Amino acid sequence: YFALANTVRDQMVGRWIRTQQYYYEKDPKRVYYLSLEFYMGRALQNTMLNLGIQSSCDEAMYQLGLDIEELEELEEDAGLGNGGLGRLAACFLDSMATLGLAAYGYGIRYEYGIFNQKIRQGWQVEEADDWLRYGNAWDKARPEYMVPVHYYGSVEHGADGDWSKPCKWVNSQVVFAMPYDTPTPGYGNNTVNTLRLYTAKSPNSFNLGVFNTGDYIQAVCDRNLAENISRVLYPNDNFFEGKELRLKQEYFVVCATLQDIIRRFKSSIFGCRDPIRTSFDAFPDKVAIQLNDTHPSLAIPELMRLLIDIEEMEWDRAWKIVVNTCAYTNHTVLPEALERWPVHLLEMLPRHLEIIYIINQKHIEVSRAVKTHKKKLKQKFRRKNKKQGLCPLSCYNVSCIFVSPNMNPEYPPNPQTHQNISKHFPGDMDRLRRMSLVEEDGEKRVNMAHLCIVGSHAVNGVAAIHSKIIQDSVFKDFVELSEKMGEVNKFQNKTNGITPRRWLLLCNPGLADLIAEKIGEDWPKNLDQLRELTPLIDNPAFIRSINQVKQENKMKLAGFIEKEWGIKVNPASMFDVQVKRIHEYKRQLMNAIHMVVMYNRIKADPNKDFVPRTVMIGGKAAPGYHTAKMIIKLINSIASMVNNDPIVGDKLKIVYLENYRVSLAEKVIPAADLSEQISTAGTEASGTGNMKFMLNGALTIGTLDGANVEMAEEMGGENIFIFGMKVHEVEELDRSGYNARSFYESVPELKTALDQISSGYFSPLEPDQFQHFVDNLINHDRFKLLADFQSYVECQDRVSEAFKDTEQWTKMCLANIAASGKFSSDRTISEYAREIWGVEPQPDL
Repeated sequence: YFALANTVRDQMVGRWIRTQQYYYEKDPKRVYYLSLEFYMGRALQNTMLNLGIQSSCDEAMYQLGLDIEELEELEEDAGLGNGGLGRLAACFLDSMATLGLAAYGYGIRYEYGIFNQKIRQGWQVEEADDWLRYGNAWDKARPEYMVPVHYYGSVEHGADGDWSKPCKWVNSQVVFAMPYDTPTPGYGNNTVNTLRLYTAKSPNSFNLGVFNTGDYIQAVCDRNLAENISRVLYPNDNFFEGKELRLKQEYFVVCATLQDIIRRFKSSIFGCRDPIRTSFDAFPDKVAIQLNDTHPSLAIPELMRLLIDIEEMEWDRAWKIVVNTCAYTNHTVLPEALERWPVHLLEMLPRHLEIIYIINQKHIEVSRAVKTHKKKLKQKFRRKNKKQGLCPLSCYNVSCIFVSPNMNPEYPPNPQTHQNISKHFPGDMDRLRRMSLVEEDGEKRVNMAHLCIVGSHAVNGVAAIHSKIIQDSVFKDFVELSEKMGEVNKFQNKTNGITPRRWLLLCNPGLADLIAEKIGEDWPKNLDQLRELTPLIDNPAFIRSINQVKQENKMKLAGFIEKEWGIKVNPASMFDVQVKRIHEYKRQLMNAIHMVVMYNRIKADPNKDFVPRTVMIGGKAAPGYHTAKMIIKLINSIASMVNNDPIVGDKLKIVYLENYRVSLAEKVIPAADLSEQISTAGTEASGTGNMKFMLNGALTIGTLDGANVEMAEEMGGENIFIFGMKVHEVEELDRSGYNARSFYESVPELKTALDQISSGYFSPLEPDQFQHFVDNLINHDRFKLLADFQSYVECQDRVSEAFKDTEQWTKMCLANIAASGKFSSDRTISEYAREIWGVEPQPDL
């Protein structure tokens, strides 16, 4: 494997060097994509494909008596992400290179990626993902670009004590960020961009105090504490966990990245390491920074710190540069997923906390009287803390002075406070509190999404419905302020996409060849060409060929399932697949209850006609997410009963796809008949798995949520199975008072299934195992599972009926494939490039 990987890499390095050389010589505007996650998967096959050398390598291995597929299976997945957000970043890197953009990914080279999932007695068990155990053939250490990252310490201000002027950050703790570069090749264009991931390195200096007491071993061991920053990926998806180490990771990547960006901006001529640019006025014309969710949001105060404290720029000029450079992508509307960092944790970055307070002050625009009062109160805190031996400004929260007057007994009564906001929204103090960067309810926290919105020139959602929700509700106040201030097109939509190279050309070569026979070889770079397949929907021979490819993929997956998990599945059955992170809002539980309904129907009348199904569910639960782990256990308990019931036989099989990851997705998605995208309307930002199934000719059962809405528009409502409440109906149900129990009592099949689960029918050794779980669902059904269940079952019945007519089903599959063009990440990146970054794609470069 390593011999082959290094040979392939050799083919890429020349292109890589020439690409970077070209960027230095031409000095185009560069795009920097900052993300805490890059879920890359395997690199070998993708690299061969994009370089156009796959068939040559295949032939060479064959002549050596080696099976290239066996070698490909030896590669570890680079699992440096949790799910959709990290995988999106990987697809974007592929598209940015394919479109000839001068783009760089920046993140962390975690020593341990997303955990390996084992299923033991039906429960998820986590094992560390030691993906670097045997080394990594694809990245290259760049110690010459190692940079320091500082934490803790204190801030020394100028004589006037003005925080907005250059200050010194002193007595800090330092960690070094060592970059590793991974080449990311474009498809068929010789462009090779760079993904730069940082690992934490301890400084060489020992703690001399410890060393001199003779505890040399402890001094060496303490070096590991600094290096823990890049040790492990946090395994939470759509959930914020305010841990100190996570905050250190977030600052680590933005601090290292911005130093690198500024170094590259200053020395723009190839081979020249001397700084030749001294003016930053052109910075936004040469640099675009995209923040992938709020995780890299500290880039905003960090860039301000560098411009003010290091480059000695005055505040307003620095702020204009920051806003014109940064843009923010929002990925979720779930309140528990939004980052709100406690102020006491942010004190590890004392200068950044000051800068955030000033940003908030200027965002709110306080009056002169409040500023004077702030200065007096600040002096009071300095004197008080000096007496107590504390850091001069610990406990001094500027936010309370201009955010929450009612909570500050020393606040000076002044009707002219908050002049800017008062001008646009007279007397609206509630709006002021809602829009503040610093929240005062309970523990003081900084709302990182608000920081991103205020510090960016563009804010985008990731599907049309998601962007509408964030504009109409989540960030409505900011949209209204933006309109009042005359900001044009600040809030945008950029519907997500997937790379057709990995998600069709690589993972489904049979279908790719069939398409190429009919419409040529250019479609992987222009996915809109798939529309040319539409006339072939009425071509019986082509429909048969499409069906044959699907059956071959199903046979291959069935063999894999039997080999891996010992479950024999019927390839002629409908492969009904739901693969994604396990989360209540994604409603895998609704799928599980439907399994029980199907089981009960078969048991009630074994001789009745039943469309055979193999239901596959895959996905990881966050280790601390108890409910998600219970869902996994329930699915496996149902599977154990169903798969071993001789009366059921081949009519229904349930498979839990252990350790779902990118390389497993590449096997499962091409073989799927039905894709389950069943989240509660208004909860899934976009989804990208839905697009992968669509592109590979699976039909979708889903709600009008996320990108499902646009998929239905593209393919036509007759080619997708839609059920359940729409967003406005969910909101109306909330307003009127949702009573889940009434649905439980009025839907007989639902009540029977839940009673069975609750009574221990599927857990005979522990009869009360799921009792509390079911009670909680009936009494606290946050995601309206019971309200949508009857509609879901009726829709599943329509699916089964449709599956009986193989020809018509395959025509619907082809309609899906032909309508997939919009969902290429090339289209998404082209929109980002033109409408946010101000650069023009050059796919033919």
